Formats: sequence, C-alpha cells, structure tokens
Amino acid sequence: MSIEPVVEARGLIKRFKDETVVKGIEFSVPPAKCFGFLGPNGAGKTTTLRMILGQSPLDAGDLHVFGLPVRSRGSEIRQRAGVVPQIDNLDPDFTVVENLRIYGSYFNVPKPTLDRRIKELLEFVELADRADKKITTLSGGMQRRLTIARALINDPELIVLDEPTTGLDPQARHMVWARLRSLRQSGKTLLLTSHYMEEAERLCDDLVIMDHGKILDQGPPRALVKRHVEPEVVELRGAADRAAEMLDGSVDCRTEIVGDTVYCYTHNARPLIQKIDGVDDLVFLHRPANLEDVFMKLTGRELKD
Repeated sequence: MSIEPVVEARGLIKRFKDETVVKGIEFSVPPAKCFGFLGPNGAGKTTTLRMILGQSPLDAGDLHVFGLPVRSRGSEIRQRAGVVPQIDNLDPDFTVVENLRIYGSYFNVPKPTLDRRIKELLEFVELADRADKKITTLSGGMQRRLTIARALINDPELIVLDEPTTGLDPQARHMVWARLRSLRQSGKTLLLTSHYMEEAERLCDDLVIMDHGKILDQGPPRALVKRHVEPEVVELRGAADRAAEMLDGSVDCRTEIVGDTVYCYTHNARPLIQKIDGVDDLVFLHRPANLEDVFMKLTGRELKD
C-alpha cells in the first residue's frame, strides 16, 4: 500500500525578474518525517518553503501539498500548516497568552479548544510561568519557543521551520530539538531549513542540499556522508604550510587547505596520527566525517552572500 506524500514537487521553477532562483527541482516528503533543505544563502531554500505554503506563486512545475494543488488551494493548505519564520514576529504590545489567542482566532479555533491548547503549548515549550508577561520581557530564546508554540496553535499536520534555532544558546537549542522530535513522533511532518549541520543530522530523516536553485543531492544524513566523504577526518591547525610538507604524499588522504588549517580526509587516520602526534606547535583534531564535510564538498568553501 503506497503512502501519499505530504509534499510533492516536480520541475519546480521560480523567477524574480530576470533571475531564476529555483531551477526545476523535484522532491517528495512522506508523512510523519522531518525533511530538510540545506544550502548557502541564496540557494533557494526559503523561496521553496514559500511556494509550498502558497505565499509565493510558482512560475512552472507541479506542487501538491496534502494532495492539493498549491496554485488553486493555497488557503486551504495554510489552514493545515504551521509556520516558524526565520525572524520572530510576535506582537510586543500583547502578553504571551494574548499572542497565542489572537493567532488562534485566525484559524477559527473554538474558545474552549483554544484555551486548552494554549495551556498545553505553554507547558510544551516551558513558558507556563510567563503566560501573562509582555513579549518585551522575554529573552530571545523564550521568544523563539513562543513562536514555535504559536505555529502549533491550529494543531497543524505540516510544520514549516525556517532556521528555528538561530541565535539560541546550546541549552535552548537542545530543548527545541527535543520538542521537534516529539512532534515528529506524534505524527507531524516537519520541513526544516537550517545552517546548523548538527541540527540537520539530529532531526532530519531525509534532506536535500541546494545551491544556486538546484538540488545537488538528496538522502538521509548518514547516507550522504558515506556517499561523498571518507569516514575519518584529521584537522591540522596553525601551521598549514608545515603540515602540507609533512604529508607530501606519504599518507593516504585527500587534503583541503583553508586558511591555516589542513583537512585530511581518509579511510584510516592511524598512520597520519602516528606521524604528527607529538610534533611541537602542531595542533590536530581527529573526528568522524559529518554532514558539514559533505556540505562544504558539494557547495564549496568560499563565502556566499
């Protein structure tokens, strides 16, 4: 028995004036999964999310959400979705509860149901003790958690999160990750963009890496790591010229030099570590390959504005 995808895109194209920012991408998002969009600034991630929500019209291709065509059923789709934008846009003139109550009224949630959801959501994001506080009294992390609670006020089937933990400290970030995992386990479908590779590895069941409006590859995080980079990485810091001379082809590794750091990608780091261990003034880190290595290999290490 086939499972209908929550989101299905075929040949998706978006243009702004003379520039094509999304170039014929295709992907499918199954229900109750977390699906990620990774890419540098300007890759087309946020534009793709806006098309999924019917907030930005597509110029070509087919896009269905909940089996409904976005072109003609965008309003209905938005009623069944929750959105966490990049930047918190809470109303500073109202309290925490008032922000949730006003937002819930946009979805015509009955008052008894709305009151119950507000109570549950404030406990969910650990803000119950701040219910009657003004937004201006909340820390940045608290405001971010409230924005997530607000996105859930209509009990959405699809939750779109555009860089949900930007600016959060490690404790708040881990708390948000735990809440997002629990939402997925409860049957919600999550769409996520992030610049935190660790976040994508921890949360995403599947993801695409985009650049210049195209999908470079797609798959589960660990599968992408296995497909694109060697399993072990040794970072040599602080003496790039000296480290490069020491390697000189005698150790089996692929190297990249970035500033004063040499990245050595290898299937067996032991010979390299034996050679460099104890060398004065040479600092090194031995670690497993991760999604950031894949990201850098596919999109490049140069700055992108």
